[in-house]
Amino acid sequence: MTTRTYDVPGISCGHCKTAIETEVGQLTTVTTVDVDIDAKSVRVEGEATEAEVTAAIDEAGYDVAAVS
Repeated sequence: MTTRTYDVPGISCGHCKTAIETEVGQLTTVTTVDVDIDAKSVRVEGEATEAEVTAAIDEAGYDVAAVS
């Protein structure tokens, strides 16, 4: 299982958190998704590719600045 953290500067509220967790959570290869509003980051565990997760975050309306 892979764990990645995505820096998403546009995260600012609970709505952002819900939108991102909903979109990324729909990927069948994601086991866990956790949005940290204060850190403006998204931690994803599972077998989803970086491209799949980035696309899901984009679909939720947010841009990924960096991945670690």
